[in-house]
Amino acid sequence: MLQSSTLKFLRTLKQHNTKPWFDDHRQEYEAAKEDFETLVQQVIDGLQKQDPTLAGLQVKDCVFRIYKDVRFSKDKTPYKTNMGAAFQQGGKKSPLAGYYFHLEPGGNSFAGGGLWMPPAPVLKKVRQEIDYNFEEFESIISNKEFIKHFGKIEGESLKTAPQGYQPDNPAIAYLRLKSLVVTRTLPDDAVVQPALVRDILKTFSLMQPLLQFINRAMD
Repeated sequence: MLQSSTLKFLRTLKQHNTKPWFDDHRQEYEAAKEDFETLVQQVIDGLQKQDPTLAGLQVKDCVFRIYKDVRFSKDKTPYKTNMGAAFQQGGKKSPLAGYYFHLEPGGNSFAGGGLWMPPAPVLKKVRQEIDYNFEEFESIISNKEFIKHFGKIEGESLKTAPQGYQPDNPAIAYLRLKSLVVTRTLPDDAVVQPALVRDILKTFSLMQPLLQFINRAMD
């Protein structure tokens, strides 16, 4: 579970997103960061039992920095008002599909993952895997527990069929996707409950067949 003080810090940061305020409240930030990293370590410990490809993964490989890159952004506030961690083979910079936990007050926290905006050569391989093995892919995403937790696969979609595929392809709705992502929203009261790690791991276990399918395309 996470401490309520961690959510409080992120809420307050959203209201005072400036370097002077952050510097004055660095102690609260360090406490929130430690709290989040403790959770991430617990998730890693559980995930490595479920997914052997994550052997050797460390907290530093997973957690994203709170500092924003504002060079190309209209929003010049210097800090993210959320905390996030990606769990995948090779760490957060890996091109492989993986698991993700996002902490953001206001009912915006979620557990999920998948493949987010991959480069064209990777997406081409994934589309080919879906096309060649659509029956298997469909059986994964139509599983009752999968639908109960995630609904459907999300992602920005092309307006037309991608090159090399016909509009009447049975898998066309998925072949048009530029990302393949699933999420399960977690309300604020859920992230401060002792069952949080267990709930995250259950969510990730339901995603595992999808991630294995996607990553197989890149082998």
